[in-house]
Amino acid sequence: MRTASDPVHVAIDYTMRQDRGRLIAALVAAIGDFELAEECLSEAMETALKVWSATGIPASRRGWLLQVARRRAIDRLRRARRFEEKAAQIAVLECADAMADKDDHDIPDHRLRLIFTCCHPARDQKTRVALTLRMLGGLSTDEVARAFLDKTPAMAQRLGSGPINPAPSVHPESP
Repeated sequence: MRTASDPVHVAIDYTMRQDRGRLIAALVAAIGDFELAEECLSEAMETALKVWSATGIPASRRGWLLQVARRRAIDRLRRARRFEEKAAQIAVLECADAMADKDDHDIPDHRLRLIFTCCHPARDQKTRVALTLRMLGGLSTDEVARAFLDKTPAMAQRLGSGPINPAPSVHPESP
C-alpha cells in the first residue's frame, strides 16, 4: 500500500510535477508522436515504481525515465513494423487463396525456390546442408543432428536461427 513517506512514490511524484513537460517535449521531438510519447512515459513511470523499489532511486531520475520511455517507444515501433510486414504477407496469401480454384488439387512446385532459400549465401555451409536435409529431405532435426554428429538442441538452434525469407510472389503461377 502506498504511503506519503514512500521515497519511490515521492521521487516519481516530484519528478513528474517538475519535469513532465520537459520529458514529454523530449519524447515528442525524438518520436514524433504525442500520444505515443505520453503512453511510453506512463509505462516508464510504471517500470520506475517496480525497479526503483528494488534497486533504489537513480541519481538522474529524469534521464532514467527518458531512456526507459525511449526504449518503450522503440519496442512499440518495431512491433508495429513487424505487424505491417505480416499484414502484407497475409494480403498476398488471401489474394492467392481467393484466386485458387477450390477444387484444384494441384500444388505448385516451389521446391527449387526453397532450395535457393535454404542455400542462401548468408548462411554458413553446414547450415545450408542441414536446412536442405530438414526442409527438402524430410529428415527430422534429430536425424540431421545425428548425420552431423551434433547434439539435437544445437542443431535445432542452427536450423531455427535467422530465417531468410524470399519475397512472396504476388502473382500465382499458372498451371
